[in-house]
Amino acid sequence: MKMLLTSAGIKNPSIHRALLDLLGKPIAEANALCIPTAAYANHGGLTRAWAFVAGRETQCPMTELGWKSVGVLELSVLLSIDRDAWVRAVRDADVLLVNGGDPIFLAHWLVESGLADLLPTLDDTLWVGFSAGSMIMAPHIGADFVGWQRPGGGDHALGLIDFSIFPHLDHPDLPENTMADAERWAAGLSHPAYAIDDATALTVVDDAVEVVSEGHWRHFTA
Repeated sequence: MKMLLTSAGIKNPSIHRALLDLLGKPIAEANALCIPTAAYANHGGLTRAWAFVAGRETQCPMTELGWKSVGVLELSVLLSIDRDAWVRAVRDADVLLVNGGDPIFLAHWLVESGLADLLPTLDDTLWVGFSAGSMIMAPHIGADFVGWQRPGGGDHALGLIDFSIFPHLDHPDLPENTMADAERWAAGLSHPAYAIDDATALTVVDDAVEVVSEGHWRHFTA
């Protein structure tokens, strides 16, 4: 699976070019599924989930980019519907657009729904996450980002990449997201990490990681 891991969606021309390179086709020819699930565990999550699906997240562009089609893949209902139908829809999609919100809530439902087990088999699918949708690909998100508590607790995520992500670096509305906070967060991890601002994204193809940025970021070694 190819990945475009963003802090806040397709925010600038550099990230947009990276999206096109990874897709290998124009956006207007690509079929997308959007996953709004992470938003529900956050304050105001019902409104944020709707905005994401409806293409009204103007500060975090994802679903509103002009896709050929956009379907909704709500993880919490997948256990209640025919598995073959949703698996076929996932395999037919060119891209999965994954909402921000609570990363542990998202990781929990990715596992519970069965989609987490399917992801490593999606060789030609592009995963585009923003914020929580990027963070959950890591082995751990770090205790600082644990809000919603899964049964058994913990900060472990999917482990499909070998580094963690600190999003929204130096965001004016998030005073707890300074570089000093990122340094302290990274010191508590046993693997590499990146702190990225909203103008930065990471691409992952065959375990090769590249930084795409019109802002600022930092790489922390283990």
